[in-house]
Amino acid sequence: MNTIFVFRNGQSEQATSIDRRWLSPGSGAFLWVDLSAPSSSESLVLHDTFQFHPLSVEDAMSAVQFPKIEAYDGYLYIVLHGIDFHGGRQGFATHDVDFFLGANFLVTIHDGHAASINELREHVMRNQKILSEGPVALFHRIVDSMVDHYRPEIEKLEDRLDLLEKEIFERPSATLARRILKEKREVATLRRIVIPQRDVVARLARRDFVDISTEMSFRFRDIYDHLVRVVDDTMLFQDRMTGMLDAHLTNASNRLNEVMKVLTIVAVLVGPPTLFAGVWGMNVPLPQFPGGEAAQFWWACGIMAALVAIMLIAFRRKRWI
Repeated sequence: MNTIFVFRNGQSEQATSIDRRWLSPGSGAFLWVDLSAPSSSESLVLHDTFQFHPLSVEDAMSAVQFPKIEAYDGYLYIVLHGIDFHGGRQGFATHDVDFFLGANFLVTIHDGHAASINELREHVMRNQKILSEGPVALFHRIVDSMVDHYRPEIEKLEDRLDLLEKEIFERPSATLARRILKEKREVATLRRIVIPQRDVVARLARRDFVDISTEMSFRFRDIYDHLVRVVDDTMLFQDRMTGMLDAHLTNASNRLNEVMKVLTIVAVLVGPPTLFAGVWGMNVPLPQFPGGEAAQFWWACGIMAALVAIMLIAFRRKRWI
């Protein structure tokens, strides 16, 4: 679905088609075209109307692109990632949003689940300032909202890690290692996205491109600071989960050692009585204990109990149990 907003003559309005005269830098109009999950026919506006470079259009229509920024003749092509808010999705996930930023236009392309763009699109007609400040300011608003949406997801991830740490020592289970590795994989995905995204915003904050004014570079610098903190958090999470996995494996190994120690003690305690019972149970003449035949059973039981008691006392003195 294509949504077209234009700011001209001091007013924001929604249009059904693009007037090519609006694309002229001297027209005084600011244009925002949002392509939400565009089909092949809807994406023709990129070739025919805006005449973007085929390579940038090909990247924009591909499934997944990592964050980057490229300068073309008359516009910037930017790929950034926002939080994926698909219904029912568990855990952390992102989706890419493509931007074509020109002197008086902004084209956004996403899969329809970009919460930042959807929220802003609902306020465009009620807030004239959104488009009146120009396409760079509009682009900043979208990026700022995308980065702000990272913080709640980071906090949810931190809460899940706190829960895993608690379970490692209080309620260890066989599924903990799998859950820890799953969270570790999500953090690795987050780092793989956020680090290049930080570098993209850093270039905007440094004014590497003439379309970015000094005032806008200051605004992008604030976004850069937020992304730096997110990157630092991901590094801390990575180290934290490595320690959690080591603690879980050590805890499991200690529990296994305890089980093996108990089984070994049981086997050692049973061994001598079994040998004694086997010897005195043979069908051959053996020396008799005092008391006659009726007392032989109780003598054997007493001797086996004494052997077990002696071994337990020896194990206790050596602090094996």
